[in-house]
Amino acid sequence: MSKTILIVGAGGQIGSELIPHMQAIYGEDRVIAAELRPEVCSKLSERVRVECLNALDTAAYAEVIKKYRPDWIFNLVAVLSATGEKNPQTAWHINMGALLNSLELAREYGCGVFTPSSIGAFGNNTPSNGTPQDTIMRPNTIYGVCKVSGELLSDYYFSRFGVDTRSVRFPGIISHGTLPGGGTTDYAVEVFYAAVKGESFTCPISHNSYMDMMYMPDALQACSSLIEADPERLVHRNSFNITAMSFCPRELFEVIRRRISGFRMDYQPDPVKQAIADSWPNYMDDSCAREEWGWNPKWDIDAMADDMLKNLKAKLLK
Repeated sequence: MSKTILIVGAGGQIGSELIPHMQAIYGEDRVIAAELRPEVCSKLSERVRVECLNALDTAAYAEVIKKYRPDWIFNLVAVLSATGEKNPQTAWHINMGALLNSLELAREYGCGVFTPSSIGAFGNNTPSNGTPQDTIMRPNTIYGVCKVSGELLSDYYFSRFGVDTRSVRFPGIISHGTLPGGGTTDYAVEVFYAAVKGESFTCPISHNSYMDMMYMPDALQACSSLIEADPERLVHRNSFNITAMSFCPRELFEVIRRRISGFRMDYQPDPVKQAIADSWPNYMDDSCAREEWGWNPKWDIDAMADDMLKNLKAKLLK
């Protein structure tokens, strides 16, 4: 069955690559991008129908929903972890405002809502090794507070109003497309850019800090697989642990150095980012996602590194 997909916040790291992924599944005319920044809207318009939209503007958002009547809203609007700590009030206003508008409009117009959660939803007193699907969640960042609140609010809209809400807790996402914007796991993308440019890299995370990671193709597949999942099989909805690999900066450095022999990296942990990293899981248990909707990642650290370096060389060394 064909679906119409509205991607809100489409110009970010996930959205920019989710567009062609969904177009390949549902057709180019079935995917609509919504983005706040005019310059990004202009760029996106070369490959997808675009609406310049502030997701906090309820009336404008409603007009877009009425115009396209999407089956699914992908609400990707987010101020990320490290950026959010610089202005927590703004982060709450944007993150929760866009989500509440998405849920309310979905309730009114009969859409499903996919809103990504994150490993940032966990905190210092969550089990860090094999973090369970259902466990204590007491984050110490505004980003994490928003993610936990968003999970609860989405579950409420499902149980109270019947809105088909679904979500995954993304780990750090690695991609050669759009650069990430202010997340704690951004180092795992930035280091590849430095290596390809022949530059050394100063890592803002300690050499032995493990965090879950995922290559973008697996993240995109998670999005499309979950919205196609049989709702009768979903014991959980908001939000599923998913992961593909767990590594520390030292291990990633060694993987890159085996491919670029002269590459150098040192460590100067950023206090804010390091504190956030220390509060997140080393690795999550994603067995519920595997059992309930067939989650099965394809990419490991070596395959990811080979593909990242190949694509970044083509992109940066023209």
